[in-house]
Amino acid sequence: MADEKPRKGRKLNRAKVLRTERLTPHMIRVVVGGDELAGFGAGEWTDHYVKLLFFKPGVDYPEPLDLEQARAELPREDWPTTRTYTVRAWDPDLVELTLDFVYHGDEGLAGPWAAAAKPGDPLLFVGPGGAYAPREDAAWHLLAGDESALPAIAASLERIPEGAPTRVFVEVEGPEEEQDLKTPGDAEIVWLHRGASPVGQKLVGAVKGLEFPEGEVHAFVHGEAGFVKELRRHLRVERGIPLERLSISGYWRTGRDEDGWQSSKRDWNRQVEEEEAKALG
Repeated sequence: MADEKPRKGRKLNRAKVLRTERLTPHMIRVVVGGDELAGFGAGEWTDHYVKLLFFKPGVDYPEPLDLEQARAELPREDWPTTRTYTVRAWDPDLVELTLDFVYHGDEGLAGPWAAAAKPGDPLLFVGPGGAYAPREDAAWHLLAGDESALPAIAASLERIPEGAPTRVFVEVEGPEEEQDLKTPGDAEIVWLHRGASPVGQKLVGAVKGLEFPEGEVHAFVHGEAGFVKELRRHLRVERGIPLERLSISGYWRTGRDEDGWQSSKRDWNRQVEEEEAKALG
């Protein structure tokens, strides 16, 4: 979904935590804001993302932080760590940015930060990036993903054209992880409970078993890279959907943290594209 590090020249945003909410046992919502966030540029896309910055303990950073200066003066291992998160909502009138975090205890970096966040805590990030929003000219829409894609799926559903046929598949750990999703579209929302199954197994089965409605689809498929690869092949090769009708990417990969996944993602994508081209002849 994003590059390994913030792109040169992308704006550094500063905000403060306003409030937090535990949406489900494994999903935490953090709302940030503050005067310095005025003019934040989200709104065009429904998969907008930001790259949160976390400082390495014991490292002295330029104050105020200048990312280019930090990268020029510090060894790479001391650069701030980045973690990529989808913008769940942006309210320019209230100057409030909403981010949802998948939380699995002390595992990871951003999840524990979200669990401990309290009003007034600072947050630095760059962005927004983004590239997808539901097309108004599509005959119908397909949205599929795991927990990591749920914020983007929820934001996208809110922008589905009035009455547009929509098929939604979301795989989560269990029924306690379901959320109330709103949309003006004519949506059939299927929650798939993973349980002890591998991530994406039930999601792949559900999408492959779907009887496609008539007309051209606009599809959004994101989440763990393994099942995304399988669904991309299915949609491109078996269903014949052109790339311009697909937003499809691996947000994360089993067994890798974000740093490890981003460092290998370009090669992974190249391999997927080569295999796809061969299959398509």
